[in-house]
Amino acid sequence: MNEIVTIKDKQFEKFIEFQQIQTAINRIAGKMDRDLNGKNPVFVAVLNGAFMFAGELMKEVTVPCEITFVRLASYRGTSTTNNVQEVLGLNESIEGRTVVIVEDIVDSGNTMVALKKELNKLNPREIKIATLLLKPDALKQEIQLDYVALEIPNDFIVGYGLDYDGYGRNLKDIYKISP
Repeated sequence: MNEIVTIKDKQFEKFIEFQQIQTAINRIAGKMDRDLNGKNPVFVAVLNGAFMFAGELMKEVTVPCEITFVRLASYRGTSTTNNVQEVLGLNESIEGRTVVIVEDIVDSGNTMVALKKELNKLNPREIKIATLLLKPDALKQEIQLDYVALEIPNDFIVGYGLDYDGYGRNLKDIYKISP
């Protein structure tokens, strides 16, 4: 599996293969189908990073649902800025609805806390959080994650929607930065 890719000025080694990602997505989609049955959920995918995860997840979730997208910014280069800025807002009403936030990665948890706070102002019935990746060692916030596809160490990663300064999102597998 020692495949290495170069993105800009850094090298990354293959870390999680697409098939493992797909298996994890299928597992949480099944759980969502059981949990969300009859709830008419609206999935709110966080751009840019969650676009691949959201697309694959929507192919597997079978309950009637809607999906929409919000865009937030909290990263610059390889480190979080800890400053969440909403760039594109929510156009659909979520009042009284079950909302499922679809995120690519939860590390500090700051983005999810800020987004959940903003969404709660719009009076949803409930908010659930689904993340492709969780970095438990980086978590600084107390936040409930309802659907976690994969847990990973606190490495900087790219691929499958995640980027390094805008590059690497198109990689099918996930890569971690080489030491």
